[in-house]
Amino acid sequence: MTDISRRHFTVLAGAALSGITLVPRHVLGGRGFVSPSDKLNIAGIGIGGRGREDLGEVTSENIVALADVDDDRAADTFMEYPKAKRYKDFRKMLETEKSIDAVVIATPDHTHAVAAMAAIKAGKHVYCEKPLTRTIHEARLLAKAAREAKVATQMGNQGMAFEGNRVIKEWLWSGAIGPVREVHVWSDRPTHEGKLFWAQGIDAPKETPPVPPTLDWDLWLGPARHRPYHPAYVPFVWRGWWDFGSGGLGDMGVHNLAPVFTALKLTTPLSVDSSSTLVYKESLPLASMVHYEFGPRGDMPPVRIHWYDGGMLPARPEELENDRELPKEDGILFVGDKGKILVHGWGGESPRLIPEKRMQEYQRPAKTLPRSIGHHKEWIKACKEGSTTESNFDFAAPLTEALLLGTISVRLGGVKLLWDSAAMRVTNSKEANDHLHYEYRKGWNL
Repeated sequence: MTDISRRHFTVLAGAALSGITLVPRHVLGGRGFVSPSDKLNIAGIGIGGRGREDLGEVTSENIVALADVDDDRAADTFMEYPKAKRYKDFRKMLETEKSIDAVVIATPDHTHAVAAMAAIKAGKHVYCEKPLTRTIHEARLLAKAAREAKVATQMGNQGMAFEGNRVIKEWLWSGAIGPVREVHVWSDRPTHEGKLFWAQGIDAPKETPPVPPTLDWDLWLGPARHRPYHPAYVPFVWRGWWDFGSGGLGDMGVHNLAPVFTALKLTTPLSVDSSSTLVYKESLPLASMVHYEFGPRGDMPPVRIHWYDGGMLPARPEELENDRELPKEDGILFVGDKGKILVHGWGGESPRLIPEKRMQEYQRPAKTLPRSIGHHKEWIKACKEGSTTESNFDFAAPLTEALLLGTISVRLGGVKLLWDSAAMRVTNSKEANDHLHYEYRKGWNL
């Protein structure tokens, strides 16, 4: 008897004695099925930046394959998982590595949809960084495909697992500040702690430096229209360019609007308008304000949501004490008929009633909502057990859709857009509808 067969016999014998029946995953379920006792085989797509951190959160499983278009950017992650197969093109990886159960995607926004859709079509569970997609059309198709394929999904807005996210809902739903008719949400992006994270409000560079030998520029562009390589686009600084990202709204709006969407049970807006600093053809403006109108939801009244980025802030609430400031980087202000809640930090981290005297007097409601086991752990559990996640694509798609409508309004100079969600069209602007999607380059599709 070989060592392998001896170990196999020992496991089966022990299971029989304990009354446990072990059945291989391929017997129990169809394509992509994983028993809760098994480890997932996970692949990473885009592993040089945020992707490395995401993979670090799922090391309870097997990291079996990695794909990145830049060998230099991905070098540390390749070294961290030496047994994982390496690829530049995720399409080739998905075609070749049949043992993959799930993928973690952390590419730039413009390749989220093509990577996620390829994985879903192959029957893989998907964790995809935020925002879910670069266009509204992509978001709709991804959510539909994931629903039909019955794969576990999670968008990477980690604040959905925060304690504050639950607390906000419990307070609002118990009537802490009465019906909410207005909310202000903000982030300092594209700056952070006084430093510029990426450039916005600029023209496209005219220089055409050589492509670094470690980077496959054509693969990095993916479905986006061709343009010469320039370090102004990659790595990370792609967020400020229309073709690749959606600025502060796409970066931090997903985090800071998510608690508002969950607590107020929002889906897609009725209309959106905006104002901003100078709009450039190729890049987003330095700062903008976006205003959303939502209709009534059950017993909740219509509500207007205001977004601010680039250092813009809402008017200081009169309830805030003179020696306290509005958070400069990220914040939320819920305005109810009977009071206000101010949230410090991103993703709903630290909610407080204002003024502080009101907070000290407040009798907090019981904890009625289940707490998260962890953002990435939710997804792992869902992959194995078929449970749900807080930021699955059915939630992530409408949230992404709303913020992308805001960027379209900004791009068109602040025009008010009337949104017909059922028909997926802007009813008062043909030009706006032209930005719901774009023609992919040859070789790329959903």
